[in-house]
Amino acid sequence: MEFLCYHRDRPGSGPLRDELIEAHWAYMDRYEKEMIARGPTFADDGETLHGSLHIVDLPDATAARTFAFDEPGYQAGAYRDVLLRRWHNVLGRTMWELPGGRVGDEGNRYLVLGFGCAQHDDETPPPGWNGVISYGLLLSDDGALRLGTAALVRAPDGDRARTVLSERQYAHIEVHAWEPGGRR
Repeated sequence: MEFLCYHRDRPGSGPLRDELIEAHWAYMDRYEKEMIARGPTFADDGETLHGSLHIVDLPDATAARTFAFDEPGYQAGAYRDVLLRRWHNVLGRTMWELPGGRVGDEGNRYLVLGFGCAQHDDETPPPGWNGVISYGLLLSDDGALRLGTAALVRAPDGDRARTVLSERQYAHIEVHAWEPGGRR
């Protein structure tokens, strides 16, 4: 079962996150084989950490909750909230398997989250949309309901990144600057 876990930073938690970076990486090292995608998100200034995204393949919802809530930053209070949803990997690949170039190649990268979809005609990226790193459906805990879509994309800017999802399909779309994560 695949899950999207997005820890959103508590305002002012940067120094705490810095202090916990090695503990965070050590924790994530335990899930290396389960990782589909990972990396930090940034505020509009492109420098200030804003959150931490992980998409993982785990046995069940209990394992996903353990992954999300045992994370050292969460335990220490660095995050204001956690988005944890089942996720369906439409492209069937990890961020490290991007055709035509590594995920770290040139270009700005973004996490695009669409919530509250009423229609279902965007279950795959739009035709001709280049730069899709990862794309998947956000699902209810039992997998029966579609609650939205999450995509990692390369794009010139956030406005272009937003177009990977159709505005009319969602009640709300968020776009966050993102970079591939892991130990440097």
